[in-house]
Amino acid sequence: MDKLAIVVPCYNEEEVLKIASEALRGVLQDLIRKGKITEDSFILFVNDGSRDRTWELIQEEHRAYPRQVCGVKLAANAGHQLALTAGLVTAMDMCDVTVSIDADLQDDVNVIEEMIDKFQGGCDIVYGVRRERKTDTFFKRTTAQMFYKLMHLMGVKTIYNHADFRLMSRRAVEEFSRYKEQNLFLRGMMPLLGYESDNVYYDRKERVAGESKYPLKKMLALAFNGISSFSVKPISLILGMGLFIVFVSFIALAYALISYCTGHVVPGWTSLILSIWFLGGLQLLAIGMVGQYIGKIYIEVKQRPRYNIEEILTCGEK
Repeated sequence: MDKLAIVVPCYNEEEVLKIASEALRGVLQDLIRKGKITEDSFILFVNDGSRDRTWELIQEEHRAYPRQVCGVKLAANAGHQLALTAGLVTAMDMCDVTVSIDADLQDDVNVIEEMIDKFQGGCDIVYGVRRERKTDTFFKRTTAQMFYKLMHLMGVKTIYNHADFRLMSRRAVEEFSRYKEQNLFLRGMMPLLGYESDNVYYDRKERVAGESKYPLKKMLALAFNGISSFSVKPISLILGMGLFIVFVSFIALAYALISYCTGHVVPGWTSLILSIWFLGGLQLLAIGMVGQYIGKIYIEVKQRPRYNIEEILTCGEK
């Protein structure tokens, strides 16, 4: 049997944490009873610099269930992707397999058993994939579909309708831990590992309590981070657009010369102004895009720690 760690990143989740703990402990007990995981399997909550009582509640759960509930406290908010990474790396040496899931319980905990079955069948990574998006608003559903299609066009390998609900074997987590970049986009990094993988499908539920920690602003930031971390195609597109404008400029020059020679010179104030604005905007766009890549390089070369773990609650300790 294998030892399982369920890694749960948490940011301001006081309203749902105890509910999540109860549900996940139920999953562990069921899998232990069926003989699919060891009795010392556990849940690892990662407090990502929460401003509410999330860490206090994690401590309470640890005191009540010291053999099943562990905790990691980050000294400051590092963001969802880094908090999840901290949990995976911390759990890596304490278990044989990990399952990452968000604390809001929108992902179906019942498919964790199917993930374990596929892992024991030889898969190192099992992705939790949504069957459909009927519960999403039209805007969210449309933008999500556009995001995955855009990622595909940019050459980024992702699993359609998969977020961060996944199983990883110990060796998969060990290989992932060798990736040291600061700008993490886990959905794009996991397929790069190359290990045997499979999918399980589920229907996403409504959030049990609290508010979503991924508003539109964070969703857009995550999307851009994913594209810019895995592809240089945006820069290539800007280069192509620049070459196209140069080509059009030569045509405009030829037209201007012909008009001048034939005496059909028309004052072109409007077209001139539009051209200036268009080219100026394109230049600012290009500079901004290149600046984003340079900014990422700047952050990476400093090689600062990605997160700071302030405290760890180890299973078996009260």
